[in-house]
Amino acid sequence: MADLFVSYKSEDRERVAPLVAALEADGVGLWWDAHLGGGAAWRDTIEAELNAARCVLVVWSTRSTGPEGTFVRDEATRALERGAYLPVKLDDVRPPLGFGETQALPLIGWRGDRADPRYVALLTAARAVIAGTPRPRPAAVPMAAAKSGVDRRLVIGGGVAVAAAGGGGWWALHRGAGAAQDSVAVLPFANLSGDPAQAYFSDGIAEELRSALTTIVRLKVAARTSSELVRSDDAQTAAHKLGVANILTGSVRRGGNTIRVKADLVDGTTGISRWSQMYDRAIGDALAIETGIAESVANALQIALGRAEKLLLTLGGTTNPAARDAFLRGQAHGAKQQTEASLKEFDAAIAADPNYALARAAHAQATTIIAGTTLGGAALRVTLAEAEADARRAIALAPGLGVPLAMLGFVLENRLDLRGAAAAYASAYRATPGDAGVLRLFADFQSLIGRGDEAIALFGRALALDPLRPNAQAWFGSILLRAGRVDEAIVALRQASARLPDNAAAKLSLALALIAKGGYAEARAVAATLPDGDQYRLTFDAIAAARLGDPVASDRALAELVRRYSDDSQYQIAEIRAQRGESDLAFAAINRAWTLADPGLVDFKTDLLLAPLHADPRFAAWLAKIGFP
Repeated sequence: MADLFVSYKSEDRERVAPLVAALEADGVGLWWDAHLGGGAAWRDTIEAELNAARCVLVVWSTRSTGPEGTFVRDEATRALERGAYLPVKLDDVRPPLGFGETQALPLIGWRGDRADPRYVALLTAARAVIAGTPRPRPAAVPMAAAKSGVDRRLVIGGGVAVAAAGGGGWWALHRGAGAAQDSVAVLPFANLSGDPAQAYFSDGIAEELRSALTTIVRLKVAARTSSELVRSDDAQTAAHKLGVANILTGSVRRGGNTIRVKADLVDGTTGISRWSQMYDRAIGDALAIETGIAESVANALQIALGRAEKLLLTLGGTTNPAARDAFLRGQAHGAKQQTEASLKEFDAAIAADPNYALARAAHAQATTIIAGTTLGGAALRVTLAEAEADARRAIALAPGLGVPLAMLGFVLENRLDLRGAAAAYASAYRATPGDAGVLRLFADFQSLIGRGDEAIALFGRALALDPLRPNAQAWFGSILLRAGRVDEAIVALRQASARLPDNAAAKLSLALALIAKGGYAEARAVAATLPDGDQYRLTFDAIAAARLGDPVASDRALAELVRRYSDDSQYQIAEIRAQRGESDLAFAAINRAWTLADPGLVDFKTDLLLAPLHADPRFAAWLAKIGFP
């Protein structure tokens, strides 16, 4: 006989399974009706186990508290009489009358994380009941903290760089008359493998499903960042925050040569499962799993899949398990801003499968980020040429897929091939109009080339798919700034800076906006909060000092910038010279930046710090030379 008996509604079995697995992993000897053998006298067996258990874990849910939860209530009554009753809630429900005096421990939205303080509290209480000691006094158990993560954008040149961390959703464009029925969010799948190192795989499964579902016409799919931020919420709360009608959730158990994926489509309004399916496949057959789930979800949402859409579900992937694992590890590193570690994994993925298009596209992006932040001159040109070759190879392998096209645009933008970048981004948008990452990159580029209204509209669509993205406000502030909507930008950037005090990008954008409005003293104060010797701190300090009538301090900051960064600061030098009214020296620095192929020149057209140069005929000549479309 086991120490702990699990009482639950049979329809909740797949929801209870992660809890059973976690308790067993923590050494709790338990029994639940999944242990019933064929032909067993099931009523007798259940009664014997129930009566023998020192602790009866009663799972209260929407189903077990409803009219069909008679057996659960009977078992709870027996447990209560023996002093073995330990309640837990999977849904936001009240236990039936007579069972509410003992506080039920909440596990609403829990996904198998054994470090979750709610699960730890439950485990502690279960061990106390089993041992016959007083159950620990219930404390206010916080919901598991959502991942804040760190999102990074390329920080090179002298324009507005956006790279933020922390914070929460702010811009409620996704709110409206109610979520469309053809909308879904894929939450991170629970890792039931018993090995925390396998978390990248379960998260990767969810991301692959998102990618597959975004190819379905008319289906709105919430993006990864926002979806991961609600991983600890119940389905209804997550659906409300993300503005979707459906939540796809599940679990992954990987062991030996087999992978088991459980997927559950939950109605975001009622919290009731609309469809569920279990998939058992051999390792390496993950692509078939993802395709099957994507098609099943699409059918459940009554979206007809055309032939082209079905083909896109598998486009760009791999059937090589080693390549797939390396790619997923690379993505996991990327989410933690470990770009060099990501690059090594993408190298391994390509070595295992040279035809893995998504790995090549990811490799192109990581290479561009590293090159742009560490290289210059000839070395930068060579490395970006290699990144472009990667992106073009990915496009050839997966024609019609949006992500490789967007990565080509990203590389070409940093190679200062702006017309080529414009064409690549436009093609990516046509191919995958429902990918938030593609939309953000396209919006950012449109703002750089002076198409502010289009950029704002595109960013709004991205936000509707990724409403909780931590850096959304800072990023949008930079887009408003480039569009010339300075007052609106300052409002957004002040809020972003206040909420994200360690966010350098928000501060940089705010300092630039303040200079554009003549707020030089405040801009200087904002820049002073950046690390000592920071390239952008020195730039803004030199400009603000000059504008405030302190040429000595301005010269000192400029000299320090040149000493520390030399050729890597030519674009910033041009900004300082422009703001100091030194047009000839400003254009000389622009020419030097062009010779060095400084990717910061993509900001040339919309950089408000260069506004004093606009009336000079040389400014228009440089616009044409750089190649703005």
